[in-house]
Amino acid sequence: MGVLARFVPAFALVTAAGLLAGTAPAQAGQAPPGKQPVATGWGGAVASVDADATAAGLEVLRRGGNAVDAAVATAAALGVTEPYSAGIGGGGYFVHYDARTGRVETLDGRETASRGADSSLFLEGGKPLAFDDAVTSGLSVGVPGTAATWEQALRRWGSRSLADVLKPAERIADRGFTVDRTFQDQTAANRARFQDFPATRALFLPDGQLPAVGSTLRNPDLAATYRELGRRGTDALYRGPIGADIVRTLQHPPVDPASGRTARPGKVDAADLAAYRVRAQDPTHVNYQNLDVYGIAPSSSGGTTVGEALNVLAANGAAGLTDPAAYDHQYLEASRIAFADRNRWVGDPSAVQVPTRGLLDPAYAKARACLIDPDHALTSPLAPGDPYHPAPCTAAGPAVAEPYEGQSTTHLTVADRWGNVVAYTLTIEQTGGSGITVPGRGFLLNNELTDFDFAPLTPGVPDPNLPGPAKRPRSSISPTIVLKDGRPYLALGSPGGATIITTVLQVLTGRVDRGLTLEQAIAAPRASQRNTAATQAEPAFLASPEAAKLQALGHVFTATPEIGAATGVERLPDGRWLAAAEPVRRGGGAAGVVVPAR
Repeated sequence: MGVLARFVPAFALVTAAGLLAGTAPAQAGQAPPGKQPVATGWGGAVASVDADATAAGLEVLRRGGNAVDAAVATAAALGVTEPYSAGIGGGGYFVHYDARTGRVETLDGRETASRGADSSLFLEGGKPLAFDDAVTSGLSVGVPGTAATWEQALRRWGSRSLADVLKPAERIADRGFTVDRTFQDQTAANRARFQDFPATRALFLPDGQLPAVGSTLRNPDLAATYRELGRRGTDALYRGPIGADIVRTLQHPPVDPASGRTARPGKVDAADLAAYRVRAQDPTHVNYQNLDVYGIAPSSSGGTTVGEALNVLAANGAAGLTDPAAYDHQYLEASRIAFADRNRWVGDPSAVQVPTRGLLDPAYAKARACLIDPDHALTSPLAPGDPYHPAPCTAAGPAVAEPYEGQSTTHLTVADRWGNVVAYTLTIEQTGGSGITVPGRGFLLNNELTDFDFAPLTPGVPDPNLPGPAKRPRSSISPTIVLKDGRPYLALGSPGGATIITTVLQVLTGRVDRGLTLEQAIAAPRASQRNTAATQAEPAFLASPEAAKLQALGHVFTATPEIGAATGVERLPDGRWLAAAEPVRRGGGAAGVVVPAR
């Protein structure tokens, strides 16, 4: 009872939001009208951050499409309604469970650097560029992977054409969507740079002003772009006129001359676009509490870091702890250890050697888990271990600092009536990406290349995440599918930069170890330890009795308004699907099912 009692206030928010959705204007701390954070029923389920996007996915499911068809439809709609987080100017990672074969497979649709890039990409005069100067420039733009991911997913597992599943998003873009407070706030945070690019200003700052809450924002250029993709396929982007416009825009950023802004040109060219390939690869896999947990392998660090942390928790028997503070201590320390290893070892495996198998080996986790003292917190930065030569409680060189990652991105989770499941996280990196809209095309370009380390993080220590030719920057994206006895149990993911990993880990362990329902686990207060001196924590976490006990053990906390914005689906024992999204974070999410349970 003690574990559940801690989360009653958070779950109360879920209930209140569900009752109010669609009945009255949103008040502070409530989900906006039209958003329902929890839904249960049959026929398939969709959970995303946006009501229009969730509705697009459900529309495809109702018309007989499968989970992959619905996931692409939902993602395309998010490109309209969540354009600062995702779209065809970016990339992502797609995890799929096939009910027919019982297999989990993945697609790495991460953006890539130009073939002409090298480790000096973000250096001028031998010194790293200021981060903000690098972000708002063509230099930060990688070859987009989203459109290719959609095409590959549909080709491998879908049942509908790209043209068919893009239709709901085209309709939303043509007719417009209703601006909410979150969208207005995100626009306001980017106003200074958006107004320096005429195409961005015209689209997102109508008449030079912030879009009013409740107003309708249309994007006919994006609707036309989607129609062209549907008609001509993704060759229109990778070898055709859309791609030509992308290259022209990033190589000659269209800045308002009166703004005084200097936006550095990028290196990506038409040959880079034509050479882009989505990687089909095996997922990461660990067994935790007799569950098979599948994630995305490098170039993302999500699957290895979540998996290593779970193995560390298992090595110390954390699931058997009944004291919430003792469990939180183990969770924070497992995260600290996994991030120490992630920062040292994980990069693009096509360019550097990544010890994926070693990082996920339970024997290696046991050698790292012995560092955890139940009575005292570890000190960060913690040195990494050596997964090639694991030895108990030993380090492999000095600690490696945590790099910065943008906090944007969006996640969607889908299941269908046949039992297929998709967990898909897509991004343009930080909120608003590069800030550069492709003129006449209606979408923002990513700033994903700033996920590279501009220079080695620790002098004298090899850095696996430096820029390189056609290299993919390391990501923290962590779409996850969990099987029980070979069948879907739950799937989840989140945005949030490096906090994605800890959010997925915390929601997953909340459901599996803590006796929480999926909706409770998503709503629960969060803390994120990433091998830093202080652990980021939400106000509700800091106000809990456990926080004081953790501080007594030596944990140091710093407050942050919110961490992540998770969505998930779960297969219930009676065969129904439960879809769950945030009740409050990022304005609340939207969950739906094809046939609601009465």
